[in-house]
Amino acid sequence: MTDARFEDGAEEAPLRLLAREVSDLAVMSALVQDAVLTPGKLLYAAKRRRFALGLNRFRWEDAARAQKAGRGYERVQSLLVIEEVLAVQSSGLDRANGTLALQLLMLSFDAADAPGGWLNLHLSGEAKLRLKIEALDVSLRDLSRPYLAPSGKMPGHGEV
Repeated sequence: MTDARFEDGAEEAPLRLLAREVSDLAVMSALVQDAVLTPGKLLYAAKRRRFALGLNRFRWEDAARAQKAGRGYERVQSLLVIEEVLAVQSSGLDRANGTLALQLLMLSFDAADAPGGWLNLHLSGEAKLRLKIEALDVSLRDLSRPYLAPSGKMPGHGEV
């Protein structure tokens, strides 16, 4: 079995998105839902006011096509970058365990000091990252070609 290629999709290219409004962030949150990451892939560059996360993103935008074609679901290595970060807080996150696998469940924004506020990254195991930001400036960029999801399955969510 071989990995998927961007060329296999209909005029598909790697994602490159920018969120500067809450409505943009909602779209981005849906696309990074269930991305897998480790604490070792978190980087805060305080002098540059930048926070970056390396993700193995589930390709939600391709899931229906994969199911219809009877082929495997895909993931892609991506980079999520948050600019204008003033402070970082975390809870329930063991940063010392750099290889612990976590899932990114959702991004949310509390506009406490509009246009700034707190960008929240909700992680599995009730872990959370809170980033105090001057303004909403988040980018998502795919770095690799899609590859077959190791589990072969679409991430599932229990009924609410």
